[in-house]
Amino acid sequence: MDQRIPTLTEAAALIERARADASIAPKAVGFDTSDLADWDSALVTFIAGIERLCRERDLGCNGDALPAGLHRLLEMARTAPSADQDGPPDRGPSFLTHLGLDLADLVQGTGEIMTFFGEGAIAVRHLVIGKARYRHSELWLLIQEAGADALPIVSLVSFLVGMILGYIGDQQLAQFGASIYVADLVGLATVIQMGALITGIVLAGRTGAAFAAHIGTMQVNEEVDALRTFGIQPMEFLVLPRMLALILMTPLLTLYADLLGILGGAFVGTTVGGVTLTAYLVQTQAAIGWNHIIQGLISATVYGAIVAASGCLRGMQCGRSAAAVGQATTSAVVTAIVFIVIAAAVLTVIFDAIGLSG
Repeated sequence: MDQRIPTLTEAAALIERARADASIAPKAVGFDTSDLADWDSALVTFIAGIERLCRERDLGCNGDALPAGLHRLLEMARTAPSADQDGPPDRGPSFLTHLGLDLADLVQGTGEIMTFFGEGAIAVRHLVIGKARYRHSELWLLIQEAGADALPIVSLVSFLVGMILGYIGDQQLAQFGASIYVADLVGLATVIQMGALITGIVLAGRTGAAFAAHIGTMQVNEEVDALRTFGIQPMEFLVLPRMLALILMTPLLTLYADLLGILGGAFVGTTVGGVTLTAYLVQTQAAIGWNHIIQGLISATVYGAIVAASGCLRGMQCGRSAAAVGQATTSAVVTAIVFIVIAAAVLTVIFDAIGLSG
């Protein structure tokens, strides 16, 4: 017996000759595997090609005599998409389908957010009455990570933003010989809004992302499920200390950012504007009141709560894969920054309405 497997071209020629012979007139093609010993993927490719030829020429193909393993491989080959299939490519879901899926995700996400804040309210209640279960040592570690470890980046960004505000203010005010009022511009902008805003955004990219990645990794490793199995609420054990750490440290970091921002403006005012350092600091002190400082501290507290809630929420919503951890981290940063900007606009309107901005 010839052990060489014919090519598809040779097989097609054999089928055509058989069909041309009126005395044969084949209706189907079968296979004799009685002498088949060893076979490899070349046989699978050949049989799949024969089946395709039979379909093109309206012939039946009986493969009952083929080995069981070959049948399984052929089934995989049949279900695989063809690279040269006819017809337009799949365009995916329609616009209305996308819209419906987005609305469904929005409803589901809203429910998860409400559940998260409901459990958070219960955890705060347990904290107030002294029944919250969390590690105090971890709280101090989180305070260090969110506070002292963030000082370098907050220092750099705040000082540079103060310099930018000083340069812009000096370019405009110098035209009227009023360079001294750069101190008012930088001081008020920094204390009322920019210091808290810078601190919140820096913490969103630094600490909020870390919270999401940490809790998300615990979700992947099923550590959160283990806490629930032992009767420990993840909201108290994981989320509550992180919320407390950021709510406590964000106002302190904001005061530090205010100081560095004012020093950045003073550097520009003394080197570019020609104002003495003493005059600059006196003018800054005269421009800033306690009401402005209170505005900044209230905003900072709100921003800290937003960053902690966003990071912990996305971490708790994380899936069970490494890719899901990355998506949760990105989503935490985006969510925190968006809500910080929204909160800044709302708080500005509220402060103006109650007369705190005056």
